Amino acid sequence: MKPVERRLLREVPALRRHMASSTALALLGAGLAVAQAALLAKVLADGFAGHPLRVAPLAWLATVMALRALLSWARAALAQRAAADAKETLRNRITGRLRVTGPLRPTTRRHGETATLVTRGLDALDPYVVSYLPTMTATAVVPLTVVAWLWWTDWPSALIIVITLPLIPVFGALVGMHTAQRTARQWRLLARLGGHFLDVVAGLPTLRAFGRERHQTRVVHEMADAHRRATMRTLRVAFLSSLVLETVATLSVALVAVPVGLRLLGGELDLRTALTVLLVAPEAYLPLRAAGAAFHDSAEGIAVAERVFAVLDGGDTITERAADRAPTPDGRRAQLRLDGVTVHYPDRPAPALRNVSLTVRPGEHVALVGPSGAGKSTLLSLFLGFTAAESGRVTADGTDLADLDPDEWRAQVAWLPQRPHLFAASVADNIRLGRPGADDAEVRAAARAASADHFIGELPGGYETVLGEHGAGLSAGQRQRIALARAFLKDAPVLLLDEPTAHLDPESEAAVTRATVELMRGRTAIVVAHRTSLLPHADRIITVRAGRLVPPRPAFTEGLVAS
Repeated sequence: MKPVERRLLREVPALRRHMASSTALALLGAGLAVAQAALLAKVLADGFAGHPLRVAPLAWLATVMALRALLSWARAALAQRAAADAKETLRNRITGRLRVTGPLRPTTRRHGETATLVTRGLDALDPYVVSYLPTMTATAVVPLTVVAWLWWTDWPSALIIVITLPLIPVFGALVGMHTAQRTARQWRLLARLGGHFLDVVAGLPTLRAFGRERHQTRVVHEMADAHRRATMRTLRVAFLSSLVLETVATLSVALVAVPVGLRLLGGELDLRTALTVLLVAPEAYLPLRAAGAAFHDSAEGIAVAERVFAVLDGGDTITERAADRAPTPDGRRAQLRLDGVTVHYPDRPAPALRNVSLTVRPGEHVALVGPSGAGKSTLLSLFLGFTAAESGRVTADGTDLADLDPDEWRAQVAWLPQRPHLFAASVADNIRLGRPGADDAEVRAAARAASADHFIGELPGGYETVLGEHGAGLSAGQRQRIALARAFLKDAPVLLLDEPTAHLDPESEAAVTRATVELMRGRTAIVVAHRTSLLPHADRIITVRAGRLVPPRPAFTEGLVAS
C-alpha cells in the first residue's frame, strides 16, 4: 500500500470503517461461496449417481445464492456511502484549508486546477473506494478461506493453488507500476486543461481585443487532444493488464483441474469432492483478478489523493489555535498595532514587510502611500487575518489576532479591495453580502449612502438585476460603489480600504471619494491610496517603501510627494 493510501485511511474515518465492514463482508462472502460450491457439488453428484432429487439441498442452495446476492448489494451500498462520506470529508478539508490560507498570498496554482480538483477530481475517488478497497480486503480474506477449506477437502489441489496464487500479483505489480505513471500524467493534463480553459474564458474580452482568441482555441484543442491521447494510452495498458491477469488465472485453474480430472478417472477422488474443488478453485483467484482491474480503475483516484494532500500540506496558512480564544475586543475602542512584524512569502526572495511597527488609534484615519509592491496590501491583510506574520505581533487592543476568533474579529472589519468581487447574483444580494439578514429597505439605504441608488435604478431590473460574473455589465466605478454599499450595510467600526479610487474616471472617482469619506466618519480607517483624493481626509500619511515604513509626514503636501 502506497503512503498516500495509508494517509487516506489514517485521516478519513469513513474509509477505516469501510475497510472493517468490507473485511467482515468478504469473510462472510467467502463462507457462502464455499457453501454454495459444496451444495451444488452434492446436488450434481447425486444427480449423476441416479439418486432421487431431494428438496432440502435445493432449498439450501437457493438460500445461499440469495444470501450472496443480498451480500453483494449490501457491499455496493456501503461502498457508495463510504465514497460519498470520504469525498465530503476531503472537500471540507480543502475548503477549510483555503479558508485559513491567506487569500492575498501569491500562488502559482490556478483557480481552475483547484476547481477541477474539488469537483471532477475528487469524483475520481469513487472507483478507489467502491471497487479497489473492497477488492483488496477480499484478496486478504477469500484466498485464505478457500485454501483452508480445500486443504481439508483435497490438499494436493490446495497446494497447487498456494503455488500459483502469487503469480497474479507479481504480473499485476509489473504492469501496475507502468499504469501509475501514465495515470498521474493523465491527471496532470486534465488539471492543466481545466485551469487553462478557465483562464481563457475569464480573459476572453482581452484575447478578442488583441486578436488572440483563435490562437487560444488552438491551444485548448491541443491540450484536449493531449489529454485524450494520454487517456487512450492508459486504457491500452489497463486492457493489457486485464488480458495478462485473466490468462494467468485461467492457466492456474487449469493446473488445478487437470490433476483433479486424472485422479477422478483413476478412482483416487470421488465425484463430489472433484466437483467441489473445481467449483471452489476459481473463487481463490477471483479477488486477485478483480484487484488488477480495480487498480487501473482507481489509479486516477490515487493520483487525485496525492494532489489533495499537496494542497493540504502546502502554502501559507493562518494559525487557528485550538485552545480557548480570548474575548474579541470592541472595534470601536480597539487600538490596532503592528509590533516588529515581518512577512515573507515562500515564493518571493525578499520579505514583503520588514520589522514593521505601526499603531492606529481608535477613530484615526491613516493613509498608506508608496510604490506598487511595497507591502501596503500585505499590511492590510495582516489586520484582516489573511496573512500570517513570520515574526512580530499583530494586536487589537493589546490582544494578538491569532488568539481571537477570526470570524468574530472580521465581523467588525469592513474591507474594500481595489477590485471588489461581485457574484453572478442580483444587485441586492451582492450588497446584502455585507449583512445577509438585511431587509430591502436597509439595502436601499446603504446604496443611497454609497451614491449607487441612481445607476441601480436605471438598470433593467433595478435591485433585482442579475449581474454577470465579476459584475459584468457594470463599469469599474459602479462596481466600486456597490462594494461601498456593502461596507455601509455592514456598518463595521474598522475600515480597511485598498485603493478604492484606483482606475476610475474623474466623475466616478469624485462619487466614490464622497461616499468613502462619509463611510470613514467615526470609524477607524486604514486607506491604501495612490490617488490624492482621499489624502486630505487622513489624519496621518505613512509611506511604505520596500517593506519598510518611512516616518510619517504630517502635512498633506508632503504626503503627495511620497505618493
